[in-house]
Amino acid sequence: MIGLDANVLVRYLAADEPNQSQQSRRLMESLTPDEPGHISLVALVETLWVLKHHYHTPRDQILGVIGGLLDVPSLVFQCADEVHQAIQLSQRFGIDLPDALVACLDAGAGCDTTMTFDRRAIRLPGVRLIQ
Repeated sequence: MIGLDANVLVRYLAADEPNQSQQSRRLMESLTPDEPGHISLVALVETLWVLKHHYHTPRDQILGVIGGLLDVPSLVFQCADEVHQAIQLSQRFGIDLPDALVACLDAGAGCDTTMTFDRRAIRLPGVRLIQ
């Protein structure tokens, strides 16, 4: 298995820098189910941040791209079940994927509640506003 850093994922998805984008594409195309690429939660969240804040990619487009990557047999996501669940919650409640992912990971760790100052995130099940 080969770990994939956020900069590799961003170059692959954005295809904005000719040399690095081509190298990223070649690497991604070389992956197989027997020799997959691994996407850690840190790399995923960093990629999400760059797509949103640097490239101004709309939330629905980001969700589609990440959902598509989840279905690629040559990619292994850390906490794939929680990432999939977070995509569904993000779509359902109109919440950014990292916020939904925090709620899913907390619930998976046995937390009854996730406390936040984020008034949008409290739409999610189990997320409560600190008052």
